Amino acid sequence: MSLTSPLARQMKARDKDMVPRILVQGMFALMLASLALVSYARITDMPRTGLPTLDKIVTERSVTFEGDRNFGIQVLDANGTEIANSTRNKAGFIDVVWVAMMRERKVQRADPAAPFRIVRRENGRIDILDDTTGWALELIGYGPDNIAAFASLLD
Repeated sequence: MSLTSPLARQMKARDKDMVPRILVQGMFALMLASLALVSYARITDMPRTGLPTLDKIVTERSVTFEGDRNFGIQVLDANGTEIANSTRNKAGFIDVVWVAMMRERKVQRADPAAPFRIVRRENGRIDILDDTTGWALELIGYGPDNIAAFASLLD
């Protein structure tokens, strides 16, 4: 018998007690049941439920981005007039949205200069919609200053 035998027996006993076998079996059973339910739903083409409904658009404005991260991003209206700039009035969030939108347009090989829409819905929520790629950003939970950076463009 070696010197590590008592230690090895102690560790083996401890490992058995750390996670009970029934708990591990229950976890795998839950995982398999979830997989079976999702597979059944997809195979039988069950309609998706629990999807949020979007309120009607009450105000919208078509705009474009221009510029770069070094000198700021300008938001231009349909006439090409600058209506906002990411370097002024706590509008740095415009830069963040520009980066996300340009990445999506690059991935989908879409025109980076195409216009996008800023919309206000009936419930007051502000969304950014890119019809070119189908990308949408719901400005909820980004903080009042960030939402105001785009909400002010609709007023």
